[in-house]
Amino acid sequence: MPLDHQLSDATVTAPGLDDLMIFTDLDGTLLDHATYSYAAALPALERLRQLGIPLILASSKTAAEISPLREALGFSHCEAIVENGSGILEAGCDAEGSGEHYRQILEILSDVPLALRSRYQGFSDWSADEVAARTGLSPDEARHAKLRRFSEPGLWLGDEAGRDAFVASMEARGLRVQQGGRFLTLSFGGSKAARMVDIAQRSSRDGRERFTVALGDAENDVAMIEQARLGVIIPNPAHKGIPLLEGEASGRIIRAQFPGPVGWNDVLTALLDQCQPT
Repeated sequence: MPLDHQLSDATVTAPGLDDLMIFTDLDGTLLDHATYSYAAALPALERLRQLGIPLILASSKTAAEISPLREALGFSHCEAIVENGSGILEAGCDAEGSGEHYRQILEILSDVPLALRSRYQGFSDWSADEVAARTGLSPDEARHAKLRRFSEPGLWLGDEAGRDAFVASMEARGLRVQQGGRFLTLSFGGSKAARMVDIAQRSSRDGRERFTVALGDAENDVAMIEQARLGVIIPNPAHKGIPLLEGEASGRIIRAQFPGPVGWNDVLTALLDQCQPT
């Protein structure tokens, strides 16, 4: 169904521009899955900047990775959700470096039985060159990706039964395990959805609830998409994608027609046109 029809059929009422707040995943959503380019989204990004609509980046990326990207996009004045919701990068802040939470995660990993630990490889196990090779990041970007504070992404290299045992072992030790578009990520909790709700509540004005729009392409985006006033699923042919969600029947959750920044731009352009008719 064309986007304008999806938005017209949605059970949500078109918000005022002053109430809009956009939350977006990065890899495979605003950024092309293969090239990490956001060039196709530039028209919608420019409209958001001109209209003063907040854009909150919500990603598995670190603060060190997101800070320069947020500045390049022109939204340094907005908070960002980092490391899959494990932490927040404050507005105007340029944060780098590892922290106590990350050290504790690595200590827990070192206590896991060798039969399980040997089948999980995380960013701490890889050099910057290996991270670059596995992600497609440049060497400099890979170094920033290793400057972790809240979580450890990695790959499970064993079978499904072993993966289930590894996840159970991590959860028994107090860690949360999330599967993203590429990596299985360990943290002490926090989620994109919970951070989105907190940021929206703190930024509400005159008692008016912010109209949250959340865009994502992977399993770890589902809760954020479902929690938003309007959720947007971006297709990603590189993985199995997001299954049918309950909110799609009412139109509270819609699907972009195109993957990556092309679909992202298409959806937000249609939404802004509906909120700001000519």
